Amino acid sequence: MPPTPHPLAARRRRTATALLASAVCVCLVAASAPAEPLGIGDRLFPHLGNPGYDVLSYDLSLSYPGSNDRPLEAVTTIDARLTADLDRINLDFTHGTVRSVDVDGRPAAFTGAGEDLVITPEDDLDEGESTQITVRHASDPVPGDREGGWVRTADGLAMANQADAAHLVFPCNDHPSDKAMFTFRITAPDGHTAVANGLPTGADRTRGATTWTYRTLHPMATELAQVSIGRSTVVHRSGPHGLPLRDVVPAGRRAEAEPWLAKTPAQISWMEERAGRYPFATYGLLLADASTGFALETQTLSLFERDLFTDPALPDWYVESIMVHELAHQWFGNSVGPRTWSDLWLSEGHATWYEALYAEEKGGRSLEARMRAAYEASDGWRAAGGPPASPRPAEPGRKIGTFRPNVYAGGALVLYALRQEIGRTAFERLEREWVTRHRDGTASTSDFVRLASDVAGRDLTGFLHPWLHGTTTPPMPGHPEWRAAAARDPKPARRPVPSPHRPVHRPDAGRE
Repeated sequence: MPPTPHPLAARRRRTATALLASAVCVCLVAASAPAEPLGIGDRLFPHLGNPGYDVLSYDLSLSYPGSNDRPLEAVTTIDARLTADLDRINLDFTHGTVRSVDVDGRPAAFTGAGEDLVITPEDDLDEGESTQITVRHASDPVPGDREGGWVRTADGLAMANQADAAHLVFPCNDHPSDKAMFTFRITAPDGHTAVANGLPTGADRTRGATTWTYRTLHPMATELAQVSIGRSTVVHRSGPHGLPLRDVVPAGRRAEAEPWLAKTPAQISWMEERAGRYPFATYGLLLADASTGFALETQTLSLFERDLFTDPALPDWYVESIMVHELAHQWFGNSVGPRTWSDLWLSEGHATWYEALYAEEKGGRSLEARMRAAYEASDGWRAAGGPPASPRPAEPGRKIGTFRPNVYAGGALVLYALRQEIGRTAFERLEREWVTRHRDGTASTSDFVRLASDVAGRDLTGFLHPWLHGTTTPPMPGHPEWRAAAARDPKPARRPVPSPHRPVHRPDAGRE
């Protein structure tokens, strides 16, 4: 779609770059000042994110060609507030051809540097003002040498952008600390259905195609973006308090999926009893006809393999606990996002915690036995992947290795120890206060320690620090007899480790 002129396009210009003619729309920045990739210095992903601006909104238009092995034509429009004076703007983007870039309605020079798109506008940008960046580009679903981004399904596409793969799909500030509002406009040929995060706001039909529009009502991290395009059926129902629910299933698969989809309203009620009101305007399950090996908490539309719900080897309690794991993320990880990737345990640890509680209450799987098993393995997890809140970086080319047991079950073990220390009543009050205080924002490990101390009425820093950052597992309150097994392999795992996000890789699920 054509770019919308930005209201501040005529603002005061600071430098002689204003003398550049708008007709000079080159694709390379001046050779005298080489472009370079930037980042905000995240300890685990140092080149993710970019300094100097805060994204307020994304408008992402995608045109699906009818085949998932061809690039989509796309236009990404970013509205941002400048937090520093900039003569260049870096966006995270790779794996797609850039056609053109406009800044505030005027053509801008651009080039690639590492996994960044480096943009040089005609005029410098001033701190405190706003800017609009429009990038016309291709979005390539064909896998490259990176994990994540588009997932090709049997009938179309879905997204899996965690942790650092949104910029394989669209230009963005690809770090969870910079949440923004999203609008999606997806055009697909007749016979296809497009669904995205947020609520639908329109479906415009033309000859041979339909354009669906969705908008979020709450800010979202780029890693949680979801677009599904396929020959799908959308199933609607109501949840607690009239919450609109929509599930996306492959055409012809509704009947076999329905018994599982019908469980969502009760699962939401179960979570609301523990964490308060559901934090978004809709929810649903996206059942992808693909072999991914994982589930993912994309905001308001969690991604699952269809086979999770049809594999006879998986017991019902296990499948439901995985559903609750992704649902719990809507509070812990989505509404309250991790400020840095080192804070991932706040997301995965909490989701694993509620998964385990649900498995105990609904499936008779002992929480204490599960925590004791985690305790016994914890020193090995810390040796292999670092402590829960100080995880080691993943090996190059294996970014999914960040998602190790030390942040899943190891994070849940921290929560169990904290409940043992401060008591169930204070712990449950802490959980509700956490998601209320930081709703629609991001929060850090130090924020959690501070709030836990406030709720408990005493400083818990000395107690929580070794649990979160220590190389060995502290004694478990109330269970002095528990012992951690000696760490056997201090080297990082060379393959992604099975986790609750990878249910089909849990061969022992049916035997527990």
